[in-house]
Amino acid sequence: MSVSPLVWGLTIAGILAVIAADLFLIHRNDTREFTTRRAAFWSVVYIGLAVLFGLGVWLFSGGRYAAEYYGGFVTEKSLSVDNLFVFMVILTRFAVPKHAQHTVLMAGIVIALVLRGVFIAVGAAAISTFTWVFFIFGAFLIWTAIGLVRGDDDEFEENRLLRWAKRVIPTSDEYDGSRFVTRHGGRRYLTPMAVVMIAIGSTDVLFALDSIPAIFGLTTEPYLVFTANAFALMGLVQLYFLLGGLTDRLVYLGHGLAFILGFIGVKLIFHAMHEYGVSWAPEIPIWLSLAVIAGTLAATTVASLAVGRGTSGKEAGGPLAAGEADASATRDA
Repeated sequence: MSVSPLVWGLTIAGILAVIAADLFLIHRNDTREFTTRRAAFWSVVYIGLAVLFGLGVWLFSGGRYAAEYYGGFVTEKSLSVDNLFVFMVILTRFAVPKHAQHTVLMAGIVIALVLRGVFIAVGAAAISTFTWVFFIFGAFLIWTAIGLVRGDDDEFEENRLLRWAKRVIPTSDEYDGSRFVTRHGGRRYLTPMAVVMIAIGSTDVLFALDSIPAIFGLTTEPYLVFTANAFALMGLVQLYFLLGGLTDRLVYLGHGLAFILGFIGVKLIFHAMHEYGVSWAPEIPIWLSLAVIAGTLAATTVASLAVGRGTSGKEAGGPLAAGEADASATRDA
């Protein structure tokens, strides 16, 4: 797939324009809480944009690359659901006002998008030069999948970037509306909004350690990897508010994501073995990958909704149930 610098530039400009419209035009000076109805509307808008972009890939580059893009987008979107609990813990821990949560999430996602772009460029360069990188990516995904099955969810902890920012940069203890910087006694301070923004953005980069190797298992085209990540991230804010009341019911989703990551990890290892001339190592086609991803998500969602709320969900013991407990413990604290 050949993508000219002009197409790259127009794509990045378009993505930035959508983010700017969301952050500075649509929700500018909006103090209303981000309701489920609004979240549903904007989720449909963002998913529609992602679908239209995939149709454009199909039109200009063919069905194969469109399938790779859609597979990557669905994978990134589904993985992001499992990350919503950490975002809930962060926003609860810093007591972010509900009307300001949209702004801080969007700002954090902009940071994550820029840093993920760097990760994608490095990963694409490594893969194009060293085939053995597929073995590392595959093994890492399988290891992550095992951790999900065992319920080893990562509770939010202040990472080094956040600790450094709070230690080096003067910060205030009180919010000043939706501002990132405030003044006290003639001196500038970062508000808790800015600290939360750093926490969201840097934590999302840690999530990329799972998701970027996963999408490289579906496509090695940097353009498709970047755009699938971008569209998944842009709709993450709306997904947060839309699924905030539903994530406690998706008790088997963690197991489904573990199966998907394990499947892609095996696919990467088989691909590397095939490249090294191992005759029995199969090349798993993209249509089969799409079928496995879609079928797994559908099956785990149906199974999760079937068990219902409350004790049924807790007895299921999925990785997401552990996340709910962490969030509750944080709220009680």
